[in-house]
Amino acid sequence: MTSIHCANAPCSWGILEFEHSGEPIAYTDVLDQMAESGFAGTELGDWGFLPTEHDLLQTQLNRRGLALVGAFVPVALCHKARHGEGIQQALQTAQLLAKLNPDAFIILADENGSDSERTQFAGRIEPARETPADLWPTILDGCHNLARTVREETGLQTLMHNHCAGMVETPNEIDFLMEHADPDLLGLCLDTGHYAYGGGDPLAALCNHYERIKHVHFKDCSPRVAAHARREQLGYFEAVAAGVFCELGHGQVDFAGIVAELKSRDYDGWIVVEQDVLPGMGTPFESARRNRHYLGQLGI
Repeated sequence: MTSIHCANAPCSWGILEFEHSGEPIAYTDVLDQMAESGFAGTELGDWGFLPTEHDLLQTQLNRRGLALVGAFVPVALCHKARHGEGIQQALQTAQLLAKLNPDAFIILADENGSDSERTQFAGRIEPARETPADLWPTILDGCHNLARTVREETGLQTLMHNHCAGMVETPNEIDFLMEHADPDLLGLCLDTGHYAYGGGDPLAALCNHYERIKHVHFKDCSPRVAAHARREQLGYFEAVAAGVFCELGHGQVDFAGIVAELKSRDYDGWIVVEQDVLPGMGTPFESARRNRHYLGQLGI
């Protein structure tokens, strides 16, 4: 028996926070396929993909027995002049989430994909390219102000999401943020695939930061595709298109070790499967079913 709950996310069906060509799948189909695959929850996805009218969204989720467990909100944390719009976006999202699940999380990330250098060098950020010291005060202010506003207005907690092609990607950057951010305001949503592609060991990160981790994204990283992307100097989106985030159990992430660690600590939160694909790429429904079966083999 385990108290770990399993969700999936719209990004596994190509619903990403970036502008891409391709016809997106209908939200009703995504929710149907999530439920049929055996998942018990979902994240919100891009604002406007799922209904943003509370009663309609509640009806659609209830019809399929799905909980709404969080929402990913990218914010230009390095640019102080844009913090205000980021806070408003997070607050709008949090107000919707709070009506459906007061235990849901705002999952904050730097506006990944917006900085050309970080996007091009994602997965191979050397120390000289890591976030410079003079940017950290601005990033921390943005995190704190957003998290404080969300908590005061809605009661929801904000978690930082490590993300490739953003300014909080590498193990060093994540360690720095967790060391200097107010633990009463900002927790951590550990994304295993981004952590692996960013050069780290997700199991070590789970152990090192467990007290801050309230939500876990289960994403795998293909070592073969990652090595190819680094060798050929592929940008972040090219790596995603090449399949760097593969089905669970087909990559380098030690999910058996991560599940064992979560169970040993009596983790009773959500794990959210994310297998990022571009619109029209892959076989999302079949992948979701195989990913849920794999989790079942791990005892969750």
